[in-house]
Amino acid sequence: MKRILVLGATGSIGTAALDVIRSRPDDFRVAGLAVRSRADEAERLGRTFGAPWFAGEDAAVRAVRETEADLVLVATVGLSGLAPTLAAIERGIPVALATKEVLVAAGALVMSRAKEKGVPILPVDSEHSAIFQCLGDTASRRAIARVTLTASGGPFLDGPADLSAVTPAMAMRHPTWRMGPKVTVDSATMMNKGFEIIEARWLFDVPYDAIDVVIHPESIVHSLVTFADGSTLAQLAPPDMRVPIQYAFSWPDRVPAERAALDLPALGALTFRAPDTARFPALDRVREAAAAGGTRLVALGAADEVAVARFLAGTLAFADIVPLVADVVASMPASPCDSLEAVLAADAAARAEAVRHP
Repeated sequence: MKRILVLGATGSIGTAALDVIRSRPDDFRVAGLAVRSRADEAERLGRTFGAPWFAGEDAAVRAVRETEADLVLVATVGLSGLAPTLAAIERGIPVALATKEVLVAAGALVMSRAKEKGVPILPVDSEHSAIFQCLGDTASRRAIARVTLTASGGPFLDGPADLSAVTPAMAMRHPTWRMGPKVTVDSATMMNKGFEIIEARWLFDVPYDAIDVVIHPESIVHSLVTFADGSTLAQLAPPDMRVPIQYAFSWPDRVPAERAALDLPALGALTFRAPDTARFPALDRVREAAAAGGTRLVALGAADEVAVARFLAGTLAFADIVPLVADVVASMPASPCDSLEAVLAADAAARAEAVRHP
């Protein structure tokens, strides 16, 4: 039985993770729960699962340091996941990572520390879980030619050309996934997919120019890996986050799940097309930031978090999210970020600039 510490227990990923644990009581149990807010809900969950709970700004790091766990699920919002991820690595505890911004801002730092400590970083994003499952063994990793991330295209894939009047309610209507507000808006701008390019680079040690994105509205094929011999493997599953969460929890094994498998005849056709980068400029802006690295990548995640919050609060237009992020990234010096302190300093500077941005 694996003891799992759930950080971000009341968010969409945390809730799905608890559902997985509840469904497999002989395989998993809750070692502890951490939340930044919603302490009342954390207390209720603690009673339900018979586990300690932590609340507040430093709850995630305290939970990692004070809880005996076999796996830490990092499912917090934004860069708040970085310190507990590093704390888990220092304790030698495997990390199931759902928080994209950790690797966006500090991929080199996190992966180098994990390698030094021999700590697995297990992907929870459905796309990276798919790649992880397709790779399987060390020999396959050495033979990677390309990886292809799939994207649903979000709610505005085929909508009107002018997105200036998009409201938060419109942006939250994702066609296939049910996620938290931040990641849902990021999916609508496709910034989320840009972040996943950076994640794939660090998780699988592949260069940026070997990572493609393809639009797949059905969200059934979660990603693909093409190998040196021309073979391509894909992982297929319903659009249900419990699938990659359970795989991360059970790895290197698989355990049964009481969920319906795919009905291929009922699906009929699966479609794919190239992304329209004129309509979704976030993909190009992310690649530009990735080429610079360091503080520019920290600024990318920080500015996006502020921009999305401003959009949801009604103080920034949807169409201005990506331009604001690009402006903040361009304003930062392209310098290395090789420590937690350097990352946090760059993050604070970028957030301040994003708040000031008109």
